[in-house]
Amino acid sequence: MRHARWLMAAASLICLPTRLLADDPDAKGIEFFENNIRPVLVQQCYKCHSTDAGKVKGGLLLDTRDGVRQGGETGHAVVPSQPAESLILSALRHEDFEMPPGKKLSDKVIADFEAWVRMGAPDPRDGKSLAGGKRVIDIEEGRKFWAFQPPHRPELALVKNTGWPIADIDRFILAELEEKNLTPAGDASPHELVRRIYFDLTGLPPTPQAIQEFETQFKESRQSAIEQLVDALLDSPQFGERWGRHWLDVARYADSNGNTDNTPFAEAWRFRNWVIDAVNADMPYDQFITEQLAGDLLPFDSPAQRNRQLVATGFLALGSKPRAQNNPNFAMDVVSEQIEVATSSMLGLTVTCARCHDHKFDPIPTAEFYGLAGIFNSTRTLYGSGGRGNGNKGAPKGGLISLLAESDESAQEAQQYQTQLAQLTDQQRDLNSQLQKLGAGSNTATTDDRSSAKRTRILRAQLARLKAAGGQASRIDKIRRQLERQGVVAEVDPPSDADKAQVKSLREELAKVVSDLEKLQASAPQAAGEAMGVQEGSVGDCAICIAGESTDRGPVVPRSFISVAVIDAPPQIKPNESGRLQLAQWIASPSNPLTARVMANRIWRHLFGRGIVLTVDNFGQLGERPTHPELLDYLAVRLVEENWSLKQIIREIMLTRTYQMSSRHDEANFVKDPDNQRLWRMNPRRLDAEELRDAILAFSGRLDLTRPAARELPAYNRKQPLQVSADGVHRSVYLPIVRNGEPEALMLFDFADPSIVVGSREETTVPAQSLYLMNSPFVVNQSKAAAERLLEEENDNLADADRVDRAFILAFGRPPTDEQRSRSVEFLQRFSETQSVAAAWSTFCQSLIASAEFRYLD
Repeated sequence: MRHARWLMAAASLICLPTRLLADDPDAKGIEFFENNIRPVLVQQCYKCHSTDAGKVKGGLLLDTRDGVRQGGETGHAVVPSQPAESLILSALRHEDFEMPPGKKLSDKVIADFEAWVRMGAPDPRDGKSLAGGKRVIDIEEGRKFWAFQPPHRPELALVKNTGWPIADIDRFILAELEEKNLTPAGDASPHELVRRIYFDLTGLPPTPQAIQEFETQFKESRQSAIEQLVDALLDSPQFGERWGRHWLDVARYADSNGNTDNTPFAEAWRFRNWVIDAVNADMPYDQFITEQLAGDLLPFDSPAQRNRQLVATGFLALGSKPRAQNNPNFAMDVVSEQIEVATSSMLGLTVTCARCHDHKFDPIPTAEFYGLAGIFNSTRTLYGSGGRGNGNKGAPKGGLISLLAESDESAQEAQQYQTQLAQLTDQQRDLNSQLQKLGAGSNTATTDDRSSAKRTRILRAQLARLKAAGGQASRIDKIRRQLERQGVVAEVDPPSDADKAQVKSLREELAKVVSDLEKLQASAPQAAGEAMGVQEGSVGDCAICIAGESTDRGPVVPRSFISVAVIDAPPQIKPNESGRLQLAQWIASPSNPLTARVMANRIWRHLFGRGIVLTVDNFGQLGERPTHPELLDYLAVRLVEENWSLKQIIREIMLTRTYQMSSRHDEANFVKDPDNQRLWRMNPRRLDAEELRDAILAFSGRLDLTRPAARELPAYNRKQPLQVSADGVHRSVYLPIVRNGEPEALMLFDFADPSIVVGSREETTVPAQSLYLMNSPFVVNQSKAAAERLLEEENDNLADADRVDRAFILAFGRPPTDEQRSRSVEFLQRFSETQSVAAAWSTFCQSLIASAEFRYLD
């Protein structure tokens, strides 16, 4: 208690008023509803609780928002934000009554419903039933929406105050300010700018020496000093660690699976390091995209390049996967998650909302979701930890990608192996397909192939019986259509001798191919390591899953892209290729209307605290409209013109007057634009979780900037939660991220949920954050280390006032005011009367860490 009182007294020395920004919760909530709630209602509830159900059970309608909230005979089904009062949760848990009857849904589904209720039960459905209606999607009409129009380079905006802009970007900002009668804030001070630039580019505070050098150059030439500092930090290795972490948020990076089986991903770190290295090397963004989606399909000049490209495909393997056991939807769940991460991160579209039904808001038919699904279903996903790939692709248990020994000979050997492997795999797939069409199974077929062959035999037998008994024509036609969907000509006669001979011949040929395949795999080149990633699988188109259920298949649709976002003719997918390479080429094309806009908006969000489009992961109808549409187009065009260089666009933005504005409050501007949508000042922001932890380590002098070796995760024990410690001294980006067990130091300060695409982290202020800074052993230990740093022997002759100055510069990038200096010295002297000098300085240092100014950036 005594320590806490002293700490609170010390913390009162400094305070910084702040204003927090947050993303629009409604858009995120509705997206959550579309992905996690509506599909369950449609599949499990509508048959008894919709206007199309005939007799509505219990008077409960669940196909409209009002119906859900009004409830039925027993009370309110949903009370927004009140889980305890929402009877639907009790029913799903099978407590007082059961829904669905006799079939309890998974714990994940129940948890999703509880999370949905807690967030206020957002529901876009109006008062009319949508259960039986069908929205007609007009692709051409959909292309009129702003996000699907190709970006164009706009004319520079005309402004009255021609002396204010120092870059083209400034003119777009100033034109909007002048139109709204807003006045731009003054320029930021040198210490505000140097701290802002350091944290934005590296995620670290500037050193006292860096501050002094910047302020000296700043006095000679403001713009030149800023330009030199930006260029130096863009070239530093810490830049990739900071901006790579932004992409890891989007790529839902984690070192474990999460869900029921939270098994470790022992090789995930390779992808993390690949991202950091790619960002540091300023890899063109179109190449950055292509390698993550199809790196295994790209040519390479060396084994090292081949390995890097294979590791990049870990992007598609990192997702949190449900339990495969007794889950017929497992393969499609994996595919759906891959579609989600690819389209949300790169295109800003919520394509997975079309898995069970046509997208309710954007012009994306269900058929186009399954056009993409065919691409990913033709892909083997290898993630280790007992991974089965996409279920039906024959991926070996515990499968990972083998990396090459980095020599020319091994590269040539590996290339020959991959070619032979692809040839034999294609032959195996073709023979299995021929046997399936003849209604004959195969012991060497994959699980999905055998299931399909069995279904074919059953359907053909049913058809034969109906035909012989003179059954109804409608039932006969229905079975014929089901057979045709499986690529089988519906014959009712028993197989002829010729058919039997063909089946025998095909099985013998298949057995030889399988034998050759096993011999080849046994002689595979020795791996120099392993990585998570993807490879080509059994190529084929995908059938629509009716209502998202893999056991109820509709027509097969060709592999394809999202047509509303197609401007020029997309790349053609060859019959023997999955289409991932063509998908990557289409997304990375300059003609794609979304790709450059989405990334330019992400960059803007990380530099200004909010995007030009606030909903950075959703550019569809449910997303926000851009506050500066012409500026967004300008940035998108510039990104392509600069050879997709992220560093060049970041540099161009940071050298503007807009970025260099002060964050000081102006009451007149605030009344007109309280959310600062028009950017009349810089948005102050709180340091994110990694910045805060790294800043604490930098303040204590214990931060180790070297990249640590791959850190092994604890042994997996299903009975115990998987946890890792955050007590190390390396940068936070290198901490292992365990799903459902993230380090407290990160989670308390709004770390990104590693199971979903997060382009914009939330920013909250809760008591637990202050309690952590007061009581955490990590913070206490680093405060002691900071005190030791200030009291080091060579500084024995320094007065307390000089040490206070040094502490303020280390913590805040500025010296204290006269009042803060005198009050700090007084506090240290009074504390030392009852405690040791070291304890006094340790408490003082902790008070600096716990202060608002340490956590916030102007």
